[in-house]
Amino acid sequence: MNDVLNPDQIAALFEAAKTGEVPEAHSGPRRQQRMRAVDFSRPTKFTTDHQRRIARAIDGFCLGAATRLTAELRASVEFETLNTTQVTWAAAQALLPANSLPVIIVLEPLGTRALMTIESQFVLTAIEGLLGGSTERAQKPRRFSEIDWTLSRRLVEAIVHQLSAAFHDLGDISFRVEDVAQQTDATSIASVSEPTFVVMVEARLATHSTAISLLIPWVAIDPIADLIAGRDLRPIGQQDDSGIGRALAAAPVTIRAEVAALDLPIADVLSLEPGTVIRLGAAAADGVSLYAENVRIARAQPGANGVRRAVQVQAHEEES
Repeated sequence: MNDVLNPDQIAALFEAAKTGEVPEAHSGPRRQQRMRAVDFSRPTKFTTDHQRRIARAIDGFCLGAATRLTAELRASVEFETLNTTQVTWAAAQALLPANSLPVIIVLEPLGTRALMTIESQFVLTAIEGLLGGSTERAQKPRRFSEIDWTLSRRLVEAIVHQLSAAFHDLGDISFRVEDVAQQTDATSIASVSEPTFVVMVEARLATHSTAISLLIPWVAIDPIADLIAGRDLRPIGQQDDSGIGRALAAAPVTIRAEVAALDLPIADVLSLEPGTVIRLGAAAADGVSLYAENVRIARAQPGANGVRRAVQVQAHEEES
């Protein structure tokens, strides 16, 4: 195809331009725009590993909290994760249900804070169950009395305790209730642009459905982000004694002090009487041996501590 226009075609083009009927310069398929729209209001600070492991902990919380509250309220209580999302702290505030009770939670030992909200209908209906009333009729939102605040604090602490137990294995952290109030200054927890992981949990009490929300700002878990994601980058030997090591450290072990051991025939044992001398065949200067179960761990010298017998460790078995 010849792309060069002859004089007649050029003249026709100018005539068409005068009447506004210029043909398309390129009639084939156009290249799509390479610019892509990006929503900067949705942060990506929480990785897939963070979200998956936190969601798994929430599932454990739902099971434990439902079991505990069902026993305490003597009514059917169920918790189920509705959805999780990652937004800014300001956007997370807009997702909270109306008439919700804000609960400020402190993450120990970090000292950082997160926010939980519980719909007041769930709290008031649960209080009715705690007082021996019926939970079949949902309580309408009202102004909390002093008794309501006292009982709601007990209910909230029971829920947070189950949440703490579920999150403990993630990063060796625990949750503590700092404040329960009608209104709270959310900006004191995180800045408006702070990446926040939002978990919405449905709470079903008897036949009533309400919502519990958990807002975890990134600043709250930043010091242990690698632990929560399952990526502990510290070399072996510098890791703390959490998990199995801490559990084994609390196991009881029987310690005994043994002067010496000697095998005797049954006839000699039966012939023992007061005043009989048994030669053990060990030097008196060797002291006694300390055993953990059946393993010798140290040498010690016998003595007393007040009116009680005691031994003083002289050397470990490896050194001796």
